[in-house]
Amino acid sequence: MKNTKKTEPTAKQVKIRYAVAGVLAGAANGFFGSGGGMFIIPLFAGWAKLDEKKTFASSVAVVLPLCAASALIYTLRGGIDFGQALPYLIGGAAGGIVGGKVFKKIPAKLLKKAFALLLIYGGIRSLLK
Repeated sequence: MKNTKKTEPTAKQVKIRYAVAGVLAGAANGFFGSGGGMFIIPLFAGWAKLDEKKTFASSVAVVLPLCAASALIYTLRGGIDFGQALPYLIGGAAGGIVGGKVFKKIPAKLLKKAFALLLIYGGIRSLLK
C-alpha cells in the first residue's frame, strides 16, 4: 500500500511555484490587458497554501505592476485611447479604495464565492459574444 501522506513543498519548490504563477499572470496580462488574478489567486491558495484573505491581497500586489507593464507596452504601441480609459481609471481607483477598506469586513468564504461567480459570469459573457 502506498503512503498517501502529502509532504509540504520545500522553500525552493514554493519559489518555483510563485515564479510559474507569475509567468502565467504576466502572460494573461499581456494577452488580455489584465486577468493575472485568474492565475495568481488559485495558485497562491493551492500551491503556496496562503490563506484566502492573504491570497486576494497578495494578488493585488502582484497584478498592479503586471498591469503597469502591460499598459506601458500597449502605450508604446499606440494601443490605448486615454480619453476613453480615463473615466474607467477614475472609477476603478475609487472602487479600489472602497474595496480595500471593506475587504477586512468580508468573510474569506464570501470573497472566494464572489470571485468564482465573477469568473463564471465573465466566461459565459465572452462565450456568448
